[in-house]
Amino acid sequence: MSEPLLEIWNLTASYGRAQVLFGLTFGLHAGEVLALIGRNGAGKTTTLKAIMGLVPATAQKATFKGHSLARLPSYKIARLGLGYVPEDRRIFTDLTVEENLEVGRRAAGPGRSPWTPERLFRLFPNLAEMRGRRGNQMSGGEQQMLTIARTLMSNPDAILLDEPSEGIAPVIVQMMAEAIRAMKAEGVAVLLSEQNWAFAAGISDRTIVIERGEMRFQGSIDELMTNEALRVETLGI
Repeated sequence: MSEPLLEIWNLTASYGRAQVLFGLTFGLHAGEVLALIGRNGAGKTTTLKAIMGLVPATAQKATFKGHSLARLPSYKIARLGLGYVPEDRRIFTDLTVEENLEVGRRAAGPGRSPWTPERLFRLFPNLAEMRGRRGNQMSGGEQQMLTIARTLMSNPDAILLDEPSEGIAPVIVQMMAEAIRAMKAEGVAVLLSEQNWAFAAGISDRTIVIERGEMRFQGSIDELMTNEALRVETLGI
């Protein structure tokens, strides 16, 4: 197997004196969907924030495309081609859909087909119907789609997605799944944080189970589903 795009060894993170991540180690490859699943408060969101430099963290090794992420500010990590979609969306509510997309535009790398508004409107037909609508006139699920589309406009090599299915209508959850499959088909790697294990199971290649900041399992969904004791203990399923 090729070297991973994102490589993390012994990641720890703390909020003040409270340590919340304990030695996470994993890799993410091009075109792969890797799901971080666990109960609320398990450390999934903190893992994504630690990778993006948004919380104090240390790691024996943290690289993206061979570049060390140690002590890099978040904007420089993003410029390396690592996109981040937070759970709270953070769109520009006073801008239209099209204007939000233009804010995210960055040139594609060599040999890559760039993401454009028209490509994204085919991926998210709902957005095509409201391209002139302001962000504050959209539902939570529509805002989530817009956040993902705006991130894709930066033509990233990998995306960190935090709870994309949380609190949105089932029909939009299905659109999210289709969008993630489309990213995978384009070679974009996705690190997905999810409480909804059924959603994660339908789109991921591998999964990591986190409990209280520690990795309890890493492998395929099929392997996880055959481990009933672990599922019941860590996920309650």
